[in-house]
Amino acid sequence: MELDFKQLSQVIKAISEEKNLPEDSVREVVEQALAAAYRKDFGDREQEIRVEMNLNKGEIDIYISKEVVEEVGDERFELSLSQAQAIKKNAKVGDFIEILEKPETFGRVAAQTAKQVILQRLREAEREIIMNEYQDKIGTVINGIVSRVEGRLIRFELGRAQAIMPASEQIQNERYHPGQRLKVYLKDVERGFRGPQLVVSRGNKEFLEFLFRAEVPEMENGAVEIKAIAREAGVRSKIAVASTVPGVDPVGTFVGGHGTRVNAVMSEVGEQEKIDIVVWDDDPKTFIENALSPTKVSSVELDEKEKKAVVRVPEDQLSIAIGKSGQNVRLASKLSGYEIDIVSDSSNGEVDKKAEVSTSKPLGGQRLKKKEALESSLLEAIEEHGEGDQKEDPKADDKK
Repeated sequence: MELDFKQLSQVIKAISEEKNLPEDSVREVVEQALAAAYRKDFGDREQEIRVEMNLNKGEIDIYISKEVVEEVGDERFELSLSQAQAIKKNAKVGDFIEILEKPETFGRVAAQTAKQVILQRLREAEREIIMNEYQDKIGTVINGIVSRVEGRLIRFELGRAQAIMPASEQIQNERYHPGQRLKVYLKDVERGFRGPQLVVSRGNKEFLEFLFRAEVPEMENGAVEIKAIAREAGVRSKIAVASTVPGVDPVGTFVGGHGTRVNAVMSEVGEQEKIDIVVWDDDPKTFIENALSPTKVSSVELDEKEKKAVVRVPEDQLSIAIGKSGQNVRLASKLSGYEIDIVSDSSNGEVDKKAEVSTSKPLGGQRLKKKEALESSLLEAIEEHGEGDQKEDPKADDKK
């Protein structure tokens, strides 16, 4: 098996058309492969070799770089001054001169090496060109097809490219299966050891914003805008919206007639994810009240330095303010940027233990607090009961 240069030039043109790659890129890949093959068959791994191809004539030129020295020690890397000046008149010691060679063909080993390198480099070149194409699409929503489910990692086909969706970027409790068509948010193009990798998401807040942008045309002309989003994908989200045009209701604009717009977004992210749309306000107190919707708030006290807020609510509004598993207060805290403590009007300024919900710690910590409080209450009840029994015994003895 020998390498036919004329046939190789035809193959380069065919690959260029088939893979939709620039001919120059394919030619450059082949030239690098031929240089590697020449080193293996005729030269040395350490030699600096450059290959130039003439696709029209089907010929190649090989240039071997050698250093000009006074006394030649290794002919593979060095050249005498007289030899160098025969090629380049003004050559001097220390210069590097390229020696031209014109091989008619390569041997079997070199041909096999060239083939392997060409295939590898072509795959890399194709992947690089595709990644550059998708680089401009970062921050947009595109259609994808689930190709494989590998544990908690989902692989997508995005036309000519493949992408991954890690568990952290998925919607909670959403199920995926091969062949499933879904919209995904192109989050990033990561450059790793194995080459570029597309990363997509359905669980980030940017995905939610892009879906609303597609449903609310008023966002394009700037009549309404999304100011902030707090999201727990698959569970609940809060969106703060504002209007720049007097008389335009921002919440109504995003909800749509009979809820058509918000329902369209919910159908994409899943009906189980509830979406609260609240009005943005420049005044932090008012905005925190809005963010805690549908809670009726009595008052808000701010600590601007610590970015904390103590919110007073009526006793019957405590559970609504906190929300299921602390969702409402946690999302309101993310939305407003303040750590929020909920207190009842009857708590004399102290944080109500029933309403003490972490706005940053995971739910497991909240369950632990409730468990500890329950155990403490039971112990107190047992102790009181025990003391009562001890007081009754002496009286019983006196009667006897």
